[in-house]
Amino acid sequence: MNALDLLAQGDAVSRAVAALLLAMSVASWVAILWKAWLLRGGTRSVLRSIAAFWQSPSLDEAEQRLSGFDSALLVLPAVQALREQSAPAPSLAAGGDPVQRLTRALRDALHGALRRLQGGQILLATVGATAPFVGLLGTVWGIHHALATIATQAGGFTIDKVAGPVGEALIMTAFGLAVAIPAVLAYNVFGRLIGRIEAELEGFAHDLLARFASAPVPAQQ
Repeated sequence: MNALDLLAQGDAVSRAVAALLLAMSVASWVAILWKAWLLRGGTRSVLRSIAAFWQSPSLDEAEQRLSGFDSALLVLPAVQALREQSAPAPSLAAGGDPVQRLTRALRDALHGALRRLQGGQILLATVGATAPFVGLLGTVWGIHHALATIATQAGGFTIDKVAGPVGEALIMTAFGLAVAIPAVLAYNVFGRLIGRIEAELEGFAHDLLARFASAPVPAQQ
């Protein structure tokens, strides 16, 4: 008897729990694959992008070089913020002290990159934390179904009367763990990688502020 046969013996609650676990699994794997693609270069890509920037003679050349290294668009927004500060704009944000304007622009660029990096982390954490309990709910309901089957059927207690519902309950537990374990592992791995990238981006933003706060942006070629 396979898992589909056991689930076919369940009621609407058991099937709803199984459908919820399936939806959580699909959502978590979509997030895992997307974040794996986004972070495929890891800190190496960010370090190469930062090195390419500092080796460039101008912002134009830096943007051209970064387009080949920074596919995830983590470093390039900070460089574009420098370009925006070099051209006046008729807005309140463009007024005031140049250091404050540059600080605000770099902070916004850094926050935008961090939002991209953190995308999907809440989903993975939620799935990893709740999937075992959803599976446990299916387990408890399956046992309840088994006991109800014994009570309503004549002929006394026999193994074949409860084998299906108990097997269904155990499968729900296994489903919950199978959904939660990949989400938790991915959350931890991505979280550690995001922490490293965040530290590099913050250091790059501080270096940009120290270099261009009191000095003019290099002329565009």
